[in-house]
Amino acid sequence: MLRGGPRSRPAPPHVTRSDMVSPPPGATAAAPVRLPVGPAPRPLMSSQGRLGPPGNGGPGEGQSGEARKLQEGRVARRKRRKGKGKAGARQGGRGSGAEGKPEPQTAEEAAGLGAEAGARAGPGEEGEGGGSVEEGARRVVRGDEGSAEAGKEAKGGNEGNEEWRARAGRREDARPSRAQEGEGEAWGRFAGAGAAVAAVAAEAEEETASREPAGRPAAGSALWRLPEELLLLICSYLDMRALGRLAQVCRWLRRFTSCDLLWRRIARASLNSGFTRLGTDLMASVPVKERVKVSQNWRLGRCREGILLKWRCSQMPWMQLEGDSLYISQANFILAYQFRPDGASLNRRPLGVFAGHDEDVCHFVLANSHIISAGGDGKIGVHKIHSTFTVKYSAHEQEVNCVDCKGGIIVSGSRDRTAKVWSLASGRLGQCLHTIQTEDRVWSIAISPLLSSFVTGTACCGHFSPLRIWDLNSGQLMTHLGSDFPPGAGVLDLMYESPSTLLSCGYDTYVRYWDLRASVRKCVMEWEEPHDSTLYCLQTDGNHLLATGSSYYGVVRLWDRRQRACLHAFPLTSTPQSSPVYCLRFTTKHLYAALAYNLHILDFQNP
Repeated sequence: MLRGGPRSRPAPPHVTRSDMVSPPPGATAAAPVRLPVGPAPRPLMSSQGRLGPPGNGGPGEGQSGEARKLQEGRVARRKRRKGKGKAGARQGGRGSGAEGKPEPQTAEEAAGLGAEAGARAGPGEEGEGGGSVEEGARRVVRGDEGSAEAGKEAKGGNEGNEEWRARAGRREDARPSRAQEGEGEAWGRFAGAGAAVAAVAAEAEEETASREPAGRPAAGSALWRLPEELLLLICSYLDMRALGRLAQVCRWLRRFTSCDLLWRRIARASLNSGFTRLGTDLMASVPVKERVKVSQNWRLGRCREGILLKWRCSQMPWMQLEGDSLYISQANFILAYQFRPDGASLNRRPLGVFAGHDEDVCHFVLANSHIISAGGDGKIGVHKIHSTFTVKYSAHEQEVNCVDCKGGIIVSGSRDRTAKVWSLASGRLGQCLHTIQTEDRVWSIAISPLLSSFVTGTACCGHFSPLRIWDLNSGQLMTHLGSDFPPGAGVLDLMYESPSTLLSCGYDTYVRYWDLRASVRKCVMEWEEPHDSTLYCLQTDGNHLLATGSSYYGVVRLWDRRQRACLHAFPLTSTPQSSPVYCLRFTTKHLYAALAYNLHILDFQNP
């Protein structure tokens, strides 16, 4: 059914140009006058490629001179184009073949006029260039210039032309995509318009479905149709390798097996994954699966070594980590550096410089936005991190070797064979609460997490244990740790891991693990340095990993506390520059070691 005009009889495929002289039924008397008599539609071609014979008595013969000139002009222009017209029609839609410029209305009118004339012609006669509706559609695609000229002359024709223009517009709206054009569908054909629209809609639905998150597998084992709570319970019994293989099945299982709940049990059994022995997650913002991947590098000893800082003269540096900042002592001041986002490099310009001691800084800690430092001048310094506030006061008669601060209480140990307790409160800053006679040089000190006691590590030059626990409130001796220390087995470093467990190391080349609930006379676990070197420092992840720094060649050793033997050793200096590891700290991705001349890094994230 045509819109906006009378119905017309479908044109048979053998309609000729001579049929166009008779008006269609219902047409007015002026209709033949408005029919184009000059430029004719494109002539039919014979099977040999020649033009077809002229029609019998059609209008093409009566005006052969003008039609011949137009036809010859079209042939000449077609030769000059050399195939450019087809490309222009594809790029510009409806346009002239020679220019490739869009001429939307003209081409449609020409195609519509030729098709209307073919539909009005009677059957059984052949003309010079008669064409069917399909031929008119092909002329729209090719952008034939002669048809465009015919369309210009046909403007102002009868109302039937408007109907064919509407038809041509609908054919243009039904144009399929280029992908379907490559599959062989001509977008100008009437019969394929509906199918093309349906194909485009189906393709759009498929693209939308591909962008949506993958759901559960529709087929396969009934196991995947169980509730997620049951699947989590079942998959929690899988090991790391099985979970990795399961993640390769499909996208849904890949997301499902990345759940932190499935990797938590594996992470607690891994080295340095951010979990303490009690199960506390120290790095909740990092996916557990990613931490497990990095922990395999710690277990296998895969890392990349580098140097962050260098010094011109020999130092005995101490350092602390807090967030994305590193604090390190150099001579009589403390420098604060900020890590770059990768954590493997520093901004060369310090964030802050904290001074105040007359001699080298021996030790310092970070507590309550303060830096508490112990100097070789016998003084304790208190620095506010985010301001210029600095206070120093005389604490001991000789150098202060160690200091610790928790809960507003400062404890210090000195070479003068005393340990003292101080208050950090603003009104009582610098006031000594207790003075304890240790009868030996104090090398290390630590406050219990319960804030009820503290432990001192001495040089072990007397007839008593180098590890003793003191009451923080009264300053009285509570107990000794161990009973079989050889003379000179001084404790150089110690740390509380929990209120009832602590670690110690020193001159006797052993790392000892103490559990106050089990026994105070004997340690529950010990690890011996293989090369019989003094252990200057230690650090633990609170679970299975233990790191120590030796006195020769800057050797850093990693230990799995579930084993007796050393896991890996990393010598950081050569023979001419042999130096102890004075201090070491690590995160889940990097290890930092301070030596006499350099600050070294071991990068386990990008080995």
